Amino acid sequence: AERDGQIAGILPLVEVKSLLFGHALVSTPFCVYGGTLAIDDGAHLALQSAACDLAGRLNVDYLEMRNTRRRNPEWPGKDLYCTFRREINADGEKNMLAIPRKQRAMVRKGIQKQLRVKMDTNCRDLYRLYSESLRNLGTPVFSSAYFNLLREIFKDDVEILTVCNGDESVASVLSFRFRDEILPYYGGGSSAARSLAANDFMYWQVMERAREQGLKSFDFGRSKRNTGAFEFKCHWGFEPQPLFYEYFLVKAKEMPNLSPANPKYGAGIRAWQRLPVPVANLLGRFLAPYLG
Repeated sequence: AERDGQIAGILPLVEVKSLLFGHALVSTPFCVYGGTLAIDDGAHLALQSAACDLAGRLNVDYLEMRNTRRRNPEWPGKDLYCTFRREINADGEKNMLAIPRKQRAMVRKGIQKQLRVKMDTNCRDLYRLYSESLRNLGTPVFSSAYFNLLREIFKDDVEILTVCNGDESVASVLSFRFRDEILPYYGGGSSAARSLAANDFMYWQVMERAREQGLKSFDFGRSKRNTGAFEFKCHWGFEPQPLFYEYFLVKAKEMPNLSPANPKYGAGIRAWQRLPVPVANLLGRFLAPYLG
């Protein structure tokens, strides 16, 4: 949106089309937040109106807007997801003490196990550990080329931190930096990670590294309510903040339900969990791009 030759707002939209999961216009898939960026309500409404018109011309099932606050109460919407954000204190010990006692003990357990971290310059360990974790959840994974592309495009604003137990990589996470914020986004661990408290140690190391770099905010990303990931972040002392995903329906009669909790996906998820990881990775690259 422009006014008097100046940009007044931007709305990123991606068309996602799949025989299995439908046809949608989304702002923005594969991301926690989306929706309109505008300097005032006039620019916001103009962009939203244009998006609705575009959704109609494309004859999609629905337009999905991923907002941090309710924008269109008259539209169908759901608050299935919450995000978790907190300031990073300049004092590392204060950050440690901000973690509730039981979870803090897990971080200290990882320290006592003498786990170490390395900053990876490639995605090999990340992809191996992340894809194993997603297979265990019954979720398709992107191809390794996707993660290489993220590193290529975002350059210094993306980093991969990997936790090692001796010479073995047991957990890894890809994080994005934006201004003074760190956002660990794609992470996973091996079967040994739980007993080593490697995931707890990993996120603590991400926070510590961000603090040392002078970053001010830690964004733990979105999680579905009443899931293990949701509880994990709450146990870290983060307060859940609801996200509002709103839908302008075009061909669809109701909001989509692509959640793994949807009973119609149950059999597929259970079958996926039994696949060998290499087979799941091969098949996943054809499905994952439509699960934004």
